[in-house]
Amino acid sequence: MPEPQTVPMPPTGPARGGRRPGRTLTARAVLATCAVALVSVLVTALVAVPLAVRGAERRDQEALAAQARLAADVLRVRPVRQRDSAGDRLIRQLGRQQIEVYVIRDGRADRPGLPGPLVTRVAGGENVSGRRLIEGESRLVEARALPGGDGVVLTRARSAAPWRQVLRGLWLPLLAGLAAGAAAGLLLARRLARPIRTAATAAARLRAGDRAVRVPVEPPDEVADLAHALNGLAAALATSEGRQREFLLSVSHELRTPLTAIRGYAEALADGVIEADAVPTTGRTVLAEAEHLDRLVRDLLALARLEAVDFPLEPVPVDLAGLAADAERTWSGRCAALGVPFRLETPGVPVPAYTDPGRIRQVVDGLLENALRVVPPGAPVVLAVRADGPAGGGVLEVRDGGPGFTDDDLRVAFERGALHERYRGVRKVGSGLGLALAAGLVRRLGGDIAAGHAPEGGAAFTVRVPPDPYPARTSA
Repeated sequence: MPEPQTVPMPPTGPARGGRRPGRTLTARAVLATCAVALVSVLVTALVAVPLAVRGAERRDQEALAAQARLAADVLRVRPVRQRDSAGDRLIRQLGRQQIEVYVIRDGRADRPGLPGPLVTRVAGGENVSGRRLIEGESRLVEARALPGGDGVVLTRARSAAPWRQVLRGLWLPLLAGLAAGAAAGLLLARRLARPIRTAATAAARLRAGDRAVRVPVEPPDEVADLAHALNGLAAALATSEGRQREFLLSVSHELRTPLTAIRGYAEALADGVIEADAVPTTGRTVLAEAEHLDRLVRDLLALARLEAVDFPLEPVPVDLAGLAADAERTWSGRCAALGVPFRLETPGVPVPAYTDPGRIRQVVDGLLENALRVVPPGAPVVLAVRADGPAGGGVLEVRDGGPGFTDDDLRVAFERGALHERYRGVRKVGSGLGLALAAGLVRRLGGDIAAGHAPEGGAAFTVRVPPDPYPARTSA
């Protein structure tokens, strides 16, 4: 058995033949990550831009408020003559900053444009801050009241196209975030796709017949589960193919034995070396070997057909006690001829069940034939029937006083050729097909079969048959 080989990481490169680049896991993961990054950028922009615009307007308002406080302080502390002179200078300075100044004296503005309610509130000693409609334009307004019904009002136009200004400041960070998302998506996609590509390579090698391939187990858990599954599949295939090879070797040996006998006797008959009085004996020997060969072929065909959906089954209500009585009439004579006592154990009343009588009789005959093959003269063979408790149905049991099985044998008793391989050359064995065929038939009929130790000292096979109609099974 070759040592398992770890699958090397496949190189990343152009898509292999027949594969569209846009349909690979890497491409889809990158596209998905880019889409998520784009959505995140758009959401960020939708949230951040209004906040930035409001922040810019708030800063403009605060700067205008600072200018208004300064203007109020300048005008508040000077006499009227000096106030007028200082006011003119202040107006010129603020005008250079695109700020318009209105001076209120005795409850009236020095020039038109201010809303009447605004003038009234300032003349009444109230400071005003916010946006107001001045000369048909929404402007930022900061008004400060002065003693004696005077006041000063500063207005400034709102920033033109604040959204555009904010976006000019944000587009580079947003673009950087999008690029970072795409790069992260590419790295993540390559990281996620690498173990899948490795598993695909391993599967291709398994398909090509390499059973020594193994996939490295690495996180995350889902990838580790995939690796464990592929490694288990490779091990199971190797084991199954090994058993198949052993089974074919044993079956070929079993087929070769009767063929060799038939061929030898046929050559002897053709060469005329068999005397006339020995011809009937030779014919009977050839017939027995031919029947053995026919039985092997029929078992092989039955095993192959068990997996077919159209395997013929005709389940009907059956009395297992009557079926066992019929089997006794056939097998008691064969056992007596070999010096083997045959015993039938029944409850004395019908044991109803639901099964195919022909197939279940085939199972019983196969188990009895196996028992008769291995028991020595004088050791018993028992066919027992009983009801299967409150659940209904019935139980058929075939026991013998032969060499029996070990506990390890019981675990593989129904595997094709397993016991044949173990005991070939040690004791009498069959083809290795009978028990596998019996197990397949019973399970296909909806029942259950088990192997164990018999009180007579040998092996015991217990078949449970269902009491009612059951869904047809499609696989043994």
